[in-house]
Amino acid sequence: MCSSRKILWSLLLLSVVEVGLGVASIVLGAVGISWVRGQYKPQQGDASPVWSGLCFLICGMCGVLCARKRTGLIMILFSACCICGLIAGILNFQFVRALNKRPDSMHSIHLAAMTLACLGISSCTLSTWLTCRLASSEQQRMFLEREHSLHHSHEMTEKEILDNSSNGIPQISYNGHTTASP
Repeated sequence: MCSSRKILWSLLLLSVVEVGLGVASIVLGAVGISWVRGQYKPQQGDASPVWSGLCFLICGMCGVLCARKRTGLIMILFSACCICGLIAGILNFQFVRALNKRPDSMHSIHLAAMTLACLGISSCTLSTWLTCRLASSEQQRMFLEREHSLHHSHEMTEKEILDNSSNGIPQISYNGHTTASP
């Protein structure tokens, strides 16, 4: 079983990759839009790499935040961003695939956009899985801490505390109630 530290480092590395994929997809989409404007009327799929890149970028930034602060709310936010990135990547792939049927010289840009979309989809899927593993690991860690804390407080309440303050006769304290020893 992977330790929480390995999961965190994997999640952080994958989040940095997602940020890179997001930036690359946004730049590729901007180049594609500027290139299309000069030749054709823009269509729906021309801007889809920009939108999916934005989703990948937000997902990656939330992943970095999740790796630094492992609260339940941030893990839920990151999982939701991963799912949105997954959906945006799938839609981007479908829109660009439909554009690829258009006869023009943008096949290399379309291929690069579809490759980035596939990598983004894969990283969002892996990030969602790692977040679930991290949440499970954190839940187990918190349970063990709570169990240890309860066990420790149970030992302290049953411990005999001798008190020699009353006429030299030792007093024994059980759960906060003092009685004289025989």
